[in-house]
Amino acid sequence: MKNIRYHIYAAPFYAFVFVPFWLLYLISDFFFVVIYYIIGYRKHVVLTNLRNSFPQKTDEELETIMRKFYIHFCDMFLETIKSLTMSRTQLKMRYPIDDDSLKLAHQLHAKNQSVIIVMGHFGQWEVGGQSFSVESPFQLFAIYHPLKNKFFDWLFNYIRTHVGTKMISMSNTIREMIKNKDIVGGYTFIADQTPSNSKEAYWTTFLNQDTPVLWGTEKLAKKFDYPVVFASVRKIKRGYYKVFLEMLCENPKNTDDGYITALHTKKLEQEIINQPEIWLWSHRRWKHTRAKINQAFQI
Repeated sequence: MKNIRYHIYAAPFYAFVFVPFWLLYLISDFFFVVIYYIIGYRKHVVLTNLRNSFPQKTDEELETIMRKFYIHFCDMFLETIKSLTMSRTQLKMRYPIDDDSLKLAHQLHAKNQSVIIVMGHFGQWEVGGQSFSVESPFQLFAIYHPLKNKFFDWLFNYIRTHVGTKMISMSNTIREMIKNKDIVGGYTFIADQTPSNSKEAYWTTFLNQDTPVLWGTEKLAKKFDYPVVFASVRKIKRGYYKVFLEMLCENPKNTDDGYITALHTKKLEQEIINQPEIWLWSHRRWKHTRAKINQAFQI
């Protein structure tokens, strides 16, 4: 009964099957005006994050990045909803895997060994994951944190899984990886989320700021000794992206603590510097500082 009710609630989203892409982006432009100029959704958070990340840039440069970010933000949301009704052919056309990256995926899969895929909230990570499920030989497992809103949690999981991706709740990750050890899978981690326990996090300098990073990707890579691949979904032009894969570490068990985490954090930083407008700047990434955390535990 719950699924039937949710499908009824989702009816407006299904209507996007009838919306051509040119109209989708006109709708997105309208949403941009409302969100950016009228509501001003998290503009203070975005501008603060940009100023702290790029202190060398002028106010005019930061304003340009912020404006482009909100345009992309609106596009990304509507593209994600539209992907629910996109064909596999459309996914391959608009979100293809780079040729060399696809070759790497097949080479890794031929070794009959699962991999850890690490990425950030960069580009079009939602639909890029669907494209990976369609084009790559791996069974994609996406590690996620369930949303508090039950309907949107169901909706986004439905969108993510309709082409074969399987979802794993963060709290069940190890159990599910052991359960699926006979499946050649790609376990995808979004590694730029704020750790719930910043005291135990890996601390580094990221975008000019003291930043806590989740250990999960590195710890699980070392536990299962799965190769670590960095994924990036870069924007080529409006409505078109490309998925890139890069080998970061083939033998995790042989690395020092912090090595893998430093690698994928630095790689994401470089991607953001190259295309700053397509990272999720509205995320409150720097809620905690190392000084405040240390001070809190000294009291």
